[in-house]
Amino acid sequence: MNLLAFTLACYGMTMIIVYGKIFDRIRPKWELFHCELCTGFWVGIFNSFMLELPFNFFIAGCISAGVSYLLSKIVDDEGIAIKNK
Repeated sequence: MNLLAFTLACYGMTMIIVYGKIFDRIRPKWELFHCELCTGFWVGIFNSFMLELPFNFFIAGCISAGVSYLLSKIVDDEGIAIKNK
């Protein structure tokens, strides 16, 4: 259950940082805030200290980065992204 809460929290925080209007002023200056993979890694490290996880902070960052990147490519503003060729 902690892993599910961790991954959902990381995905949500990553999407807010990368796409949310609250960070519009600092996003152009910092390239880190344009990438779901990069931001997801650092969000995972931050969240690993907030939750008790059975693995270290580097693994937590890698899990968060992977889940955030994968979900950002599957889900967009209109739901599940289905592209017809």
